[in-house]
Amino acid sequence: MPSFFSKLIELDEKSSYALRVAEKPGIARNAAMFFAHSGDSWFWGAGLLLLWFFGPGIWKRWAFYEFVFIAALAVVIIILKFSIKRKRPEGEWGKIYRNTDPHSFPSGHAARAFLIATLAVILGPSWIAAILLIWAPLVTLSRVLMGVHYLSDVIAGAIVGILFAYIGWSYAINFPLPMILMSGF
Repeated sequence: MPSFFSKLIELDEKSSYALRVAEKPGIARNAAMFFAHSGDSWFWGAGLLLLWFFGPGIWKRWAFYEFVFIAALAVVIIILKFSIKRKRPEGEWGKIYRNTDPHSFPSGHAARAFLIATLAVILGPSWIAAILLIWAPLVTLSRVLMGVHYLSDVIAGAIVGILFAYIGWSYAINFPLPMILMSGF
């Protein structure tokens, strides 16, 4: 008799495959591809570095915290993925993800997207927080739609990202930033 856990995994896999659009050309696939890539770490790293070097003071602070938290979260996600070792769903799309990281649980993109959005809520401004609170679930769902994650992967990733932001921030507020970090050199 299958255990509750095995039934849950089976439901997760079936639900995830039912949502896939990776093999179905059209607007849903194109939108999912856009959002799936919009959460890439290299994109956010480069953008935050540019913002830190060329942005005004308030944005330097925002970029610094987002960048540091994203980097620290990446370490946590890698440790979790290589400890749990859940294989990604089968598929053709996302070869770069499949080749560089064969493990799917938890989703690094979902964790990063929700970390970014949560820190935006904490750091402000409210208009960017609102945009990122809409964007984060779209990135998260797109990873399932494109077949590189299961639903449980992205749900766990989102939870890890939110918790990491709040727990990390509770420690970060006790450490003042040196002025050199705020100046962008």
